[in-house]
Amino acid sequence: MDSLPPDTEVRVVVAQCFRTLATSTDDSDVVAALQTLHSHLDEGPESRTGSAQRAEFRRAHYTRTLQCLVSNIQADWVHRLTAAQRTDLWNGLFLQGPPEQALLVLMEGITALSPSTNLDHLVSITEKFLQRGRLADLLWSHCLETAPSDSPQLRETLLGRMVALPDLTANKLQRNNKRLFLPQQYYPLLATEMLTALERTCQALKDGTDCSLTFVAQTLGKVCIQGHSDVFLAVLAPRLSACTHSDMVWQRVCWKLLENVPQRWIESVLTGLVKAVSGPEAMGRIIGNLVLKNKKAEFVITHKLLLLQYKYETKVLRIVLGYLAADRERRPLLIQVLRSVSQAWANPSAVKHTPLEQQMYVSKALLLSVGLMTDSELLELRSELLQCMLGGMQSHLDSNVVQIRRVGMVVGECLSARMDIHGTKLKFEYDQDEETQELLSLMTPTTTSDKPEPEPVHVHEVDPPQETGEVTPSAQNTSAPQSSKTDQDSDLDSDDELTPYDMSGEQEMSKAAPPRYLRDCLETLISSEEPVRVELSLRVAESLVRKNVFATKEISVKMTKVLLHIEDKYSINSFLRLRQAAMVALAVTDSIPVTEYLTAEFYSLNYSLRQRLDILEVLALAAQELSKTITEKRVPSIGSAAIADSTPYPGDNPVHWRQVVEQRIQGKTKRLSKGATQPPAKATPNRYAPVAGHFFFPLLRNYDKPQVTFDLLGSDHLVLGRLIHTLGLFVHLAVNAPVAAQMGCALLDFVWAVRYHADQMVRRGVLFAVCSVFLSMPSQNLLLDLSDQLFETRTWLADVAEGDPDADCRSLAIQSLVLLDKSLKKQLQDPQAISLES
Repeated sequence: MDSLPPDTEVRVVVAQCFRTLATSTDDSDVVAALQTLHSHLDEGPESRTGSAQRAEFRRAHYTRTLQCLVSNIQADWVHRLTAAQRTDLWNGLFLQGPPEQALLVLMEGITALSPSTNLDHLVSITEKFLQRGRLADLLWSHCLETAPSDSPQLRETLLGRMVALPDLTANKLQRNNKRLFLPQQYYPLLATEMLTALERTCQALKDGTDCSLTFVAQTLGKVCIQGHSDVFLAVLAPRLSACTHSDMVWQRVCWKLLENVPQRWIESVLTGLVKAVSGPEAMGRIIGNLVLKNKKAEFVITHKLLLLQYKYETKVLRIVLGYLAADRERRPLLIQVLRSVSQAWANPSAVKHTPLEQQMYVSKALLLSVGLMTDSELLELRSELLQCMLGGMQSHLDSNVVQIRRVGMVVGECLSARMDIHGTKLKFEYDQDEETQELLSLMTPTTTSDKPEPEPVHVHEVDPPQETGEVTPSAQNTSAPQSSKTDQDSDLDSDDELTPYDMSGEQEMSKAAPPRYLRDCLETLISSEEPVRVELSLRVAESLVRKNVFATKEISVKMTKVLLHIEDKYSINSFLRLRQAAMVALAVTDSIPVTEYLTAEFYSLNYSLRQRLDILEVLALAAQELSKTITEKRVPSIGSAAIADSTPYPGDNPVHWRQVVEQRIQGKTKRLSKGATQPPAKATPNRYAPVAGHFFFPLLRNYDKPQVTFDLLGSDHLVLGRLIHTLGLFVHLAVNAPVAAQMGCALLDFVWAVRYHADQMVRRGVLFAVCSVFLSMPSQNLLLDLSDQLFETRTWLADVAEGDPDADCRSLAIQSLVLLDKSLKKQLQDPQAISLES
C-alpha cells in the first residue's frame, strides 16, 4: 500500500470500508471502518493519514462517503451503535468535512426520506451543522479560493440549497419543522455567519493573503432576490456600518462585495440596503462609488427608486439623495436626478394620470434635491427650475383634487424661497396638515450621525403646540397667557386693587329686529344696505320659508333668484351656509318652479363656475331631503342645515354623496347567519318620486353646447365631474320611481362619451353614476333596455378596476361589477324573465 499513489491508496481504502458497511455483521468491523473513514478528516498531529491522502479524500470521496451513510441509515448496525459512537463517528463525518458537500448531502437526504426516525436523525444533524458555524466555514472556504474550483452548475445548486433551506425544510417537515429553520431565525443566522466570513477575510487581507468575495456576493444577491432582504440586511447592514466607520480594509471589502453581486440581483440588494442603513454616510461607506462603476446600480439609485416606485418612506429618499450629494464625484448624478425629478413633477400628463401617493413621493424627492444643492449649482439650474416651478404649479393648480392643488402651492413656495428670485417669494393660503408640514420640513437639511443612530428629528416636530389635558376650548388657550400677564401687572401695580368685571357673557344689543314675514325678508335682501338687517334676514330666511308654505309658493322663484345672485358684501359669518340652506328650503317647499329655474340657469350665460356648482349642490341637497319617506317626522331645517353644519361648506366636498351608495350596497349584500333575518325594506312613498324628472332631465339639455363663458366638455371639467355626480345621485334617489329606468338609460348614454376622461374627478363621477344606475334600475330593465351595452360596459369596468391610476376609481369599478353581476344573475335565474326574453 505504501508504494501506491495517494489517489489510488485512498480509493482502495474507501472501497473496502464501503464493502464492510454494506456486508459485515460484526459490529467491531463496522466501527473500525467508520474510524478509518473518520481518520481521513482528522488534521491533528495524531492523524494516521498524510495531508495528500486527506486532500484526496475530501476532494473525491467525501460526498460518496456521506451518501453511503445516508443510504445505510436503516441498517441494523446503525441502531447497534452506542450514543457516543453515533455522535463521534456517524454524526462527526457530517460535521467535520467540507461543509458545502455535507450541506448538499443533508438536504438531499431530507428531501428523499419519508417521515420517520431516520429523517429526524438527519434533521438533528442539520441543526448541529448550523449551530456549530459550519455556514461560516462554507463561505470562508470559498473566500480562500481565488479561482473557483467547482463548476457553475454545482455552485448554483449549492446557492439554491443554502438560501432556500427554510423553504425546503418547511415543505418536507411541515408542522414538525424546527425553529432554527424558520426564515425569522435562519436568515439572521446566515447574515451572522456571513459577517464572520467577512471578518476572516479582512484579517487575511491584513496578513497579506489574497481572498475572493464572489461566492459571498452571490449568496447576498440570492437571499435578497428571493425576498428575504429585510430580515437579512437588518443584521448585516448595521454591523457593516459600524465596521466601516474607522477601518479602511472593511470599506474595501464592502465595496468589493457589492461590486461582485451579479447584475440580475443588484437591484434587490440596493433596495434592501437603502431601507436598512441608518443614513447616507453609512450608505456611502458600504457601497462606495458603485453608482459610477455599475450602470444597473446607477439606474436603480438615480431613476427607479425615485421615479418608478413610490412605496418607500421619506427616510429612503433622504438616504438616496444624501448619498449622491455626499461625494464630489457623485454630485453630477444629483444634478441629473434634480433635472429628471423636476421634469416629472411639472409634467401635466403625470399630474392627471398618476396616483396622488406617487405625486407626493416625487414632490418630496424634488424638495430634498433642491435642499441639497449649493448656491452655485442652483444658479446654473435657475432657468430650468423656474420653468419647472411655473409649469408644474399651473398643472397642479388646474387639478380638481384639493390635495394636488395644495402640493403645487407648497412646492411652489419652497422653490421660490430657495431660488430667491429678485427677493420675492410666493405665498399661498392653504390648510396645514401632516402632508404639507412634512413637505415644508424637507427644505431644512438634517444632520445625521452614525454613532449610535439617533432618531431623526423633523422640523415640524420641533415646536408642537402646547396642550394639556385640562385645557378644553380654544378660547382658554388665549386667556391663559392673558391671565398670567394680568397677574404680573397686578404684582407691579400694587395700588390697583380693583379687578375687571367679567364681560365674556355679554351680548351686543341688536338695533334691528329680524323680519317676521317672508316678503319683508325678501325686500331686505334686495334693497337694504345695512349689514345687520341683511344678516338677520339671511339667518331667518330658511325658517320663514319652511313655516309659510303658501307665501313661499308666491315668491319662490324670485327669492331663489335673489339668493343665487346675492354677494357677501359685508363678510357675514357662515354666509354660504345660510344662503344655501334658504335655497334648499325653497326647492323643497316649491319644487317644480324652483327646480325649473335653477336647471335653466345652470346653462345660462354670465354665471361663474362657483354659482353653477352652487346650483348643483342645492339641487342635490333638496333631492335628498325630498326622498325621505313621507311618514317620517321631519324636523325643520333637517335638509341643508344639518348637512352644512358638519362641514364648513359642503359644496367643496361631493364625497359624502357616495355614502348613500355605500349604504345601499351594504343593504343589498347577502350574509350567511343563523337565526331569523330582518325582512327586506319595503318601498315607501316620498315627495321626490313625482318630481324626479324635473331635477334630472333639464340638466341633460345643453351639455354639449359651449357658451361664451362656459365649456362643459372642454376646460370646465370641474363642473362636469360635479354634474355627473349630481345626476348619479338623482338616479339613485329615484330607486322606486316609475321614471327610474328612463333616467338610468339616459344617464348611461350621457356618461358613456366621457368614460375615458383625463381628469380623475370626472372618471369618479362616471363610475359613481354607473353604480347608481345598477342600484336603481330593476334587473329586468337592465336586460331589456341595456342588453346591447352590458357586455361592453362590463369589459370597460374590468379594465378600470385593473388599470386606473386612481384608487377611488378602481374601488367604484369593482363595486359596479359586483352589482351588475348580481343583478344579471338574479334576473337570469328568474323564470319570468326567461319567458319574457323567449
